[in-house]
Amino acid sequence: MSRFFCSKKYGHERGFSAAFRQWRADSHCRFMHGYSLEFEFVFGSKKLDENNWVVDFGGLKHLETWLRQNFDHKTLVAFDDPNFTFFEEMHETEIIDMVSVEGTGCEMFAKMAMDYSSDLIQKIYDDRCWVESVTVREHGANSATCKR
Repeated sequence: MSRFFCSKKYGHERGFSAAFRQWRADSHCRFMHGYSLEFEFVFGSKKLDENNWVVDFGGLKHLETWLRQNFDHKTLVAFDDPNFTFFEEMHETEIIDMVSVEGTGCEMFAKMAMDYSSDLIQKIYDDRCWVESVTVREHGANSATCKR
């Protein structure tokens, strides 16, 4: 049986500029730093639609909106960061635009995007399509992928 795949990339040029830190790290990653993150979604299907498409790229507006709400000029802070209340105070005084997350880093951002996009694709296409993987890139050398 044939399986079909297509991908949608929201590149570094889109400006999903996010700052975060991995407070558990012994390296320089424990300090606040940021990237213009890139997100690549791979969609799969066993059956193409009437247009011979896996998904209609034009119908993914909610996905880009979600990316902007969570990664566009945001400071992502893990719930268990020992300085969480300090970040909350900066958010309340409008120094940062904080998004509270389960964990930080490309792996966790890929998981977040996988969870959201999987629910979205299920609502749009029922069982005909799925999200095969999500890759998040900090830059050309660093990335992480969450797979189905």
